[in-house]
Amino acid sequence: MNFAYLRRMTPAQAAMLADLAGAIDTASIVTDRDLISPWETDWRRRYHGHAPVLLQPRSTAEVAAIVTAAARHGAALVAQGGNSSMVGGATPPADGSALILSLRRMNRVRAIDADAGFAVAEAGVILDTLHAAAHAAGLRFPLTLGARGTATIGGLVSTNAGGTQVLRFGSMRGLVAGIEAVFADGSIHDGLSPLKKDNRGYDLTQLLVGAEGTLGIVTAATLRLVPMPTTHTVAWAGTDTPDHALQLLRRCQRASEAIESFEILPRESLAAVLAHVPAARAPIAGDHAWHLLIDTTDDRGAALLEALLAAALDDGLIADATIAASETQAADFWRIRDSISDAERATGPASQHDLSVPVDTMPRFMIEAAAACEARFPGTHASGFGHLGDGNIHFHVRAAPGTDPARWYRDDVPVVTRFVDDLVVAAGGSIAAEHGIGQMKIDELERLSSPARRHALHAMKAAMDPQGILNPGKLVRLASPRANQ
Repeated sequence: MNFAYLRRMTPAQAAMLADLAGAIDTASIVTDRDLISPWETDWRRRYHGHAPVLLQPRSTAEVAAIVTAAARHGAALVAQGGNSSMVGGATPPADGSALILSLRRMNRVRAIDADAGFAVAEAGVILDTLHAAAHAAGLRFPLTLGARGTATIGGLVSTNAGGTQVLRFGSMRGLVAGIEAVFADGSIHDGLSPLKKDNRGYDLTQLLVGAEGTLGIVTAATLRLVPMPTTHTVAWAGTDTPDHALQLLRRCQRASEAIESFEILPRESLAAVLAHVPAARAPIAGDHAWHLLIDTTDDRGAALLEALLAAALDDGLIADATIAASETQAADFWRIRDSISDAERATGPASQHDLSVPVDTMPRFMIEAAAACEARFPGTHASGFGHLGDGNIHFHVRAAPGTDPARWYRDDVPVVTRFVDDLVVAAGGSIAAEHGIGQMKIDELERLSSPARRHALHAMKAAMDPQGILNPGKLVRLASPRANQ
């Protein structure tokens, strides 16, 4: 192997790589800049890092060897899956002080137990791949999101991903029954057994869910599967206010426990999709201030939604509605919802916020927060879309037309962010609903967290990763690892 690339590294990194030369497959060490550079920028293209080497192990044993060497020399690592983080959570530091540890080659679905309803998937398994494997076994994994074609299981676990089916099945935290991970000293935690009762102290599985790779590197997970539904019905409706939408949601929940999704989006989000996504068509005619996407697997099928929507029309909660006549049409409805982030990114620079508030206050917050932002920042336009059933709003404040993007993100977005986050906290909400903290929100988490929360987060990080070598600069801001000194 040509070790000329070692000259680009810190002494700690060079010593670590020298240790690994005979310990792991040479194909696991990538030094070609053309192969590394696509993984140094986040999905939103907001954060640009640099990593002199990309490591791509094929097994948990290789991950352990890498982390052991990193710990020995104090070299930092940034674990990465599909690189679909919305908060820069998998982007290496810009100064080259960390190596990328890619889990993408660990992409096996190790087992599916159809009788017990569990799958064991490695960290690099793409969500779509798991969906297909579960489907082949007559089951399904009930979590989906727009990035399902690139997001990996390790990343979904590490960010406690949510998605569009949280209303019925909960976030990733509720679907993880066990975890295999490598801790910061290189030791392997084998916690894949899906025990229903386990009182051996702290729950390490749940501690690693949502930890963003800062406490350990998830290498595999045992995941809960559910039966395939016998029916699947999707409806689209237009309404005047989010409050009317909430009233319809409550009616749906009283009528059935099988309401899986209840999405709400404003007219401008639909307009963005129609303008930027080829072949996209509005599901219903007319100009509606808000649109609703409802998905149910209730055995009563279309009859249930027909009755609920007819009553809602009579009572003035909605102005129009339609039920998908086929799976193809249902997929078209969902394609609109899944395309919003891409479409809105094409409309220009925006300050984007993934937040949550209590469900009952979400309609009021969507209206009042947008008005407050537009009054505070003249020329901007604010709106939100998201998962009404769990209070999760993707709230965007768009820059005034003609605004220079570089100046907007440098000067304006930090001010807008503080303003929006203060509104969220005042409403009893969270500034991170399902995307995590990453590097985008780390300063705001420090500013807004209670002393108790800050102390607990810092204490856990210091105890489990005392050198700070795992995903530095994300979630918890601690002293730099030795590799940076």
